[in-house]
Amino acid sequence: MNPGELDIQQLMQQAQKMQEQLMSAQAELASAEVVGQAGNGLVHVRMTAAGEVQAVKIDPKVVDADDVETLQDLIVGALHDAARAAQELQAQKMGPLAGGLDMGGGLGLPGA
Repeated sequence: MNPGELDIQQLMQQAQKMQEQLMSAQAELASAEVVGQAGNGLVHVRMTAAGEVQAVKIDPKVVDADDVETLQDLIVGALHDAARAAQELQAQKMGPLAGGLDMGGGLGLPGA
């Protein structure tokens, strides 16, 4: 093989390994749980890192029939916080896989 040529066999092995790592990370994210909160912990949301809400916990202190809007805002805030935590976990687990394949000398394209 000449320098700069693409080793197809090596590329296929790397692709297979990446696919296995990706599937493993996706399975882990589907079961990993994150918690979001709002109102200094008055509202908690537990969800999977894949985005499936598992539970909502509301402190009775924020339940006020005359002020439902505050409770609604706290729930939305807790959901956003949990989604942020899920995205961070996704980036942590999937980030190394986003680096792509090591193609050695590149594809021989200009600028590569």
